[in-house]
Amino acid sequence: MSTATPSKYADPGKLNLIRTGIAALLFVIGVAWVAVYDIKVYDDPRSITWMYDLADWNWLIGFGLIMVALVIAANKGTPLGRGRGIVIGMLTCFLVGLVWIVLYYFTSNDPDFPLFSDLGQYNLLVGIALMATGFVYATKWE
Repeated sequence: MSTATPSKYADPGKLNLIRTGIAALLFVIGVAWVAVYDIKVYDDPRSITWMYDLADWNWLIGFGLIMVALVIAANKGTPLGRGRGIVIGMLTCFLVGLVWIVLYYFTSNDPDFPLFSDLGQYNLLVGIALMATGFVYATKWE
């Protein structure tokens, strides 16, 4: 006689979908925020004045939304939050953070390199934040 034991990862299907959707939406909004600010507003202040008035806070808002999305995705209720997803999310955050910092150091003297030249020293913060997000995944790894 075999009795099925409930999985410790059991979570209602709607919660999985909602949490995953929120993480994906925040990630897309964060990427779009950074892209709009870097491509449109940074070069032409008259295009979106309220965003231009936020100045460097735009970087924090955009990249902050991306990091929050990744942290939400580290929850066991999402595909990236269980099983192999933890390892994939953790290693991806570590590697992307490391590559971000290395690329910044190689391109810091090139004013034509987009985003990296606009962010300046904030590139280090972005890379370290990505690696810190990898540690959030690492704490979920069993």
